[in-house]
Amino acid sequence: MDSEEEGLQFLGFFGIYREAYNIITSRRKIFSQITLAFVLPLSFIYLAQTKISDLFFPKMMHNQEKELLTFFAYFRLSSEFTAFLIFKVMYLIFLLVLSLFSTSAIVYTVACAYTTKEITFVKVASVVPTVWKRLMITFLWTSIVMFLYNFFTMIILFFLVVPVSLSHGGRTPAAIDILSNIVVIIWAIGFVYVSVIWHLASVVSVLEESYGYKAFLKSKALIKGKMWITLVIFIKLEFSFMVALYAFHNLVDNGRTGLMGKVILGLFCFSLLSILISFALVIQTVVYFVCKSYHHENIDKSCLDEHLDAYNLGDYVPLIKDKDIQLEQSSEV
Repeated sequence: MDSEEEGLQFLGFFGIYREAYNIITSRRKIFSQITLAFVLPLSFIYLAQTKISDLFFPKMMHNQEKELLTFFAYFRLSSEFTAFLIFKVMYLIFLLVLSLFSTSAIVYTVACAYTTKEITFVKVASVVPTVWKRLMITFLWTSIVMFLYNFFTMIILFFLVVPVSLSHGGRTPAAIDILSNIVVIIWAIGFVYVSVIWHLASVVSVLEESYGYKAFLKSKALIKGKMWITLVIFIKLEFSFMVALYAFHNLVDNGRTGLMGKVILGLFCFSLLSILISFALVIQTVVYFVCKSYHHENIDKSCLDEHLDAYNLGDYVPLIKDKDIQLEQSSEV
């Protein structure tokens, strides 16, 4: 491990942000091209889907906002419901594909930044189809984990609140309310923890042989020792996303400014969200290298450069040597 790589383990919050900023500015052209090709469409679809739904399916959107309709009530508007359902499915597919493409492209580009390798957008575009399937498997596996986690949490809350509520005439004692709040807090902490592991697992899926369940386990192992700094960075980024979405919803969707004002504010929120997505993907890749450095896992830059070249041949070759990707097995870990 060279001195530059070894120094990554000492990066703090601002050091990681500065490292991500330096990588972006040093390769401004390629990141701009990736943003235009993948991130901007991703941000547009993410922000525009509500307005498009409201424009083409006003009755459905009105019913959704007014009350929670039962499954059978939707079939009263069978044709509109079918079209609305198709639109939502297509929206989720495009959102997922663009998200996986953006992640693949940016993680690969950041990896190139840690070598002296010159990279073009054509090379990045050729890599994306090679690795996005691995990311898809990791995403699906994490989705199953999230579903089971949320499902069992709901079951716990249901059997905790409903029986007591029924026995007290629809009211729950204060002790049960407190206990329910504790369960929700524990759920929120676990949700954030799993989300952080998933984001790092996405990087692992691109840069190592592991994907799916194995990438999740590798990410969980890498994050040890850097848990708090990773959690804080993730929370800060998620908070920034929520601020951008909240601003768009309140200033553009429900704002009282004129058309020109909404256009300007909409473009601002759109640009802000695109920047945040790109920056967040760079940061999570930097965090991966920081965690690797912290665990003293060697990343041979000459081999890294060779493996990056191998991607462009159309065959997946891991960017990290097998002998270098195992966490140290010692009593200190």
